[in-house]
Amino acid sequence: GPAWRVDEGQLLMTQAERDRLVALKKAKKKLITQKQAAEEIGITERQVRRLLRKLRRKGDQAVIHELRGRESNRKLSSEVEQRAITILSDPVYRGFGPTLASEYLHKLHQITVSKETLRHWMAKAGLWRVGRVRMVEVHQWRPRRSRCGELVQWDTSTHDWLEGRGETIYLISMIDDATSRLLARFVRHDTSEENMRLLWAYLERFGRPLAFYTDKAGMFQVAVKSKRQQQREGRDGPEMPPTQIARGLRELNTVWIPAHSPQAKGRVERQFLTAQDRLVKGLRVAGARTIEEANAYLEKEYMPWWNQTLAVQAAAPADAHRPLGKEHDLAAILSHVEQRQVTNDYTVRYDAKIYQIDRRDVRTGMRKAWVRVEQRLDGTIAVQFQGRYVRVRRCAPPLRGLASPQTTEAKPPRPTGKPKEKSAWMENFSVRSGPSVRQTIEASNARS
Repeated sequence: GPAWRVDEGQLLMTQAERDRLVALKKAKKKLITQKQAAEEIGITERQVRRLLRKLRRKGDQAVIHELRGRESNRKLSSEVEQRAITILSDPVYRGFGPTLASEYLHKLHQITVSKETLRHWMAKAGLWRVGRVRMVEVHQWRPRRSRCGELVQWDTSTHDWLEGRGETIYLISMIDDATSRLLARFVRHDTSEENMRLLWAYLERFGRPLAFYTDKAGMFQVAVKSKRQQQREGRDGPEMPPTQIARGLRELNTVWIPAHSPQAKGRVERQFLTAQDRLVKGLRVAGARTIEEANAYLEKEYMPWWNQTLAVQAAAPADAHRPLGKEHDLAAILSHVEQRQVTNDYTVRYDAKIYQIDRRDVRTGMRKAWVRVEQRLDGTIAVQFQGRYVRVRRCAPPLRGLASPQTTEAKPPRPTGKPKEKSAWMENFSVRSGPSVRQTIEASNARS
């Protein structure tokens, strides 16, 4: 409770006020000097002389502030309180806490009230439930990196961001470990292509960081398939080929670090918890129903608020980001890359399509050689041979099941099904006539 109360017209003193009264009375009785009283109370000698004069006029109540027990001159009127409660009772502000509600009252309704005063109003109106803070398991936080760009945490959150007002969307976020600077975007699908688009935007805006910190999702790492016995024995599986994002990070000379638990990348996870509260409510107030409206609010309202309010200064002023050079062709690096073999007629097959290499770009040794095929984010195809791009054009595949005219003319006539005539090639085969089989057998029996 308070340190004082009104009792029969008298205000009770706090312990500090009692100590001040004792020191003033000792100075009044000349037991100590005014300088000693000032040092004991922690005020100046001039203030001691002023309090001594007031003590002679009012007695012991001189040490109590005269505004004690009165209403503040800055207290808001009941009309302002009622208007604020009426606004916050609207369903669009469902679930708003005092801190967020005070910001929206000031920004949208020109009502300026502190969060603690609003907390009292909302609790009295039943809009905010005051309760004990539940104890949760505490994880030791990893200290921040010293420079901006040393480590960037990267993850995707699946949540009902539009609260059923539109299609299902995902939030991809990149947050700097040293400063908590945020870059995010809503996407329709959590795919490698959408993550590459956000990576492209990050690289163009800030440069190449030293490392990215992500989970072990399939777009970052190819899972090794092994038997249970091999897992128990702890055998190392074969080295798997990199994913498209992992390959792109290698070409950018950026390290990829996998997180072994969600708590390991706690900074981006806590950012998602804040977004699932404040960002969802902000989208509700803004009336966002499409992914375009959600990204517009994210770009113009939420990310500027985050980077101005929650971002911090790095411990070291130097920036660890490295600039993009001429050798960093983002269109080529951030694409789907595969190797294909050139056929004898200088064509390349990719994605069930045939691409003919331009005759002007044909080089020695190109037949049966391997080329790099890049499917860009804009849908175009680029083919690279020995570090140089060659011009290609898509050609129609050969038609199947149709015979050529020459083959049709050379075919023999189909059989009619009539019985063939008996072959006469054995006629007159033996020029000398001999005994029949029966005559030979009878002659043999007679001799026996």
